[in-house]
Formats: sequence, C-alpha cells, structure tokens
Amino acid sequence: MPLTKIAEFDVKKLEILSPEGKADEKLMPRLSKKDIAEMYRLMVLSRAFDEKAIALQRQGRLGTYVPQLGQEASIIGPAYALSKKDWLVPSFRETGAMIAHGCSVEMMMRYWAGDERGSLMPKGARVLPVAIPVSTQLPHAAGIAWGMKKLKERSAVMAYFGDGGTSPGDFHEAMNLAGVFRLPVVFVCQNNHYAISLPVERQTASKTIAQKAIGYGIQGVQVDGNDIFAAYSAAKKALEDAKNGIPTLIECLTYRMGDHTTSDDSKRYRDEKEVKEWAKKDPVARLEKYMADRKMLNAALKEKIIKKCRAIIEKAVGDVESSPPDAEDIFRYTYAEMDESLKEQAEGFRRRV
Repeated sequence: MPLTKIAEFDVKKLEILSPEGKADEKLMPRLSKKDIAEMYRLMVLSRAFDEKAIALQRQGRLGTYVPQLGQEASIIGPAYALSKKDWLVPSFRETGAMIAHGCSVEMMMRYWAGDERGSLMPKGARVLPVAIPVSTQLPHAAGIAWGMKKLKERSAVMAYFGDGGTSPGDFHEAMNLAGVFRLPVVFVCQNNHYAISLPVERQTASKTIAQKAIGYGIQGVQVDGNDIFAAYSAAKKALEDAKNGIPTLIECLTYRMGDHTTSDDSKRYRDEKEVKEWAKKDPVARLEKYMADRKMLNAALKEKIIKKCRAIIEKAVGDVESSPPDAEDIFRYTYAEMDESLKEQAEGFRRRV
C-alpha cells in the first residue's frame, strides 16, 4: 500500500511588539495608556514576587517555588483579557495571573509558604487553586465551561498549562470535550521550550503546539509569548469566540529564563548561549522600550514602580510570617467537611504534639 504524504498544517503566528519595542499599529489591540501601565505594573510585580520568593526559599523560609521569570507576558497578557465573570484555571506558574484576576499578593505568598489559607479564594474571585499535578486542571476547566453553557451564562474559562502538559491524557480529554460540546473555554499553553529538562522537540513531534487544536475541531493560534500585546489580543478574541461556542488553543512561544523550580538546575541541560539569546527578547524590557518611546515611562518612574512593587511584596511577607498557619489545617481543608477518617487523623496529630 503506497504511503500518503501527511499535509502540513498552516498555523498563524501573531506578533505585534518587536524585541526593540516597535509595535505594528495595524494589529495593536484597543488599550488605553492606563491599561498598558497596569499591564506593566503587573509584570514588574510578578518579577518582584519571583525575586523575593526565590530569596526566601534559599533561606529556608519558603517551600519549593516555581519562577515566572521570562514568561510574564504570556502570563499577564491573557489574564488581563479576562472579565470578572470569567474563570481562571491556573497550573503552577501563573502567580501573576492569579494576582491579576483577584488574588492578593499575601494569599499567593501564603500558598508558596505551605499555608492552606493560600488556597482559599477571595469571595467573588473566579479562580481555582494552583494545580501542581500536570494537566489535571484541564478537565476541570472544561467541566466548568460545560456547566456555564448549561446555565446559559455568558462567560468563559481560561486554563493555563505548559508544553509538557500536552502529553498527559487530561489535555486530550479536555480538548476533545471542548470541541465536541463547543464549550466556552480557552486553553493557554505556555511553550517555554522545556518540560522540566526535556526539550520541546523530544516532547512532541508536531511542528507547533497550536496545530494540535485541528484534531479536536477547535481553533489554534500561535503567538509571540514575550509580546504582551499579542498575548492579550489573541486571548481577547479567543474569549469572545468562546462565549459564542468556539473554543481556542493558544500557544504562547516563550522561554523560562530561570530554573523549572527552585529544586532544579537548568545549567545541567541548557546551553548558556541559548539563554542569552532569549534574554534579548525579554518581555518586560520590550514593553519598557515601547512605553519610553511614547513618553509613558522614564528611568525615575520605572524605579518608583519597582520600589512600590517590592514594598507590596515585603508587606505581604511580613503579614504571612507574623501569622503562621495552624498545622491542623492540613486536615480541615482536604474536603469541604472533615470525614471520620480525617477527624481520627487530626485527633492522633493532637496527641503527638
């Protein structure tokens, strides 16, 4: 039997803001100067959170932490497109997105400190807790979207995951469910080129992550994930489409500048030249260039914003460390109500302490 050549899929890539800070005005989304300034502030806040969290972890004051460095645009851009009625379903690298969608800096610091209260969502905030197991949050996102569709609620769900998250069955099940039932959901894949130490070419044989959408009958788009305008614009359109029954998979091409987590050493599997090349595409630096060209940012204002963000982080750390968790919370927050088994475990714990 003769072999048939497999067609190559055409995937569009959206790019608006170049590494030099020059924007394609024809593609620019509708954003006010206030919006752009807030996007920048959230990116700087995310970077300041990283800086402090890593220092705390090295000092033994915080548990394992997952840095966002280098991926701020692909995290903040899509999250900024959400409305208050939309749901955010994060994985484990979306601290900035969770803050942007209603979670406090203190709450997120509590989470990384191992305090169960760090997973108690603020009243009215449509955000699920951090999901550490890879891709298990994706069926949850599809389920929420299905529920909203049945309730005829005009809102959407945005779920984040990494390129490594496309291997587990949960990813395929969620995508299939979204396609079959035309669910109001947007899948945001942060393709940072490494699933921990595994390079993306060993992770998938497809030319892009975005083209995986084709097999499930949903939209697929690739964006420059270090371009916050492209990430925001693609997400804004995808959220509107989702509310009209058209799900989308967005692949954000980005790069993890730091280690996978604070327990990783990326120097063991990455070439330093590669890291330096990606540093030239820094998402924060390119937005700063854009804003400086338009007289929206100067050295003094930049320093003021950085200091203010660091002060917010320091206050959160002080609040967290001055109010340590109750060790019994590990039993209280396993389920909505403690079952007999958990009550027995809690009692045993009390006797030991």
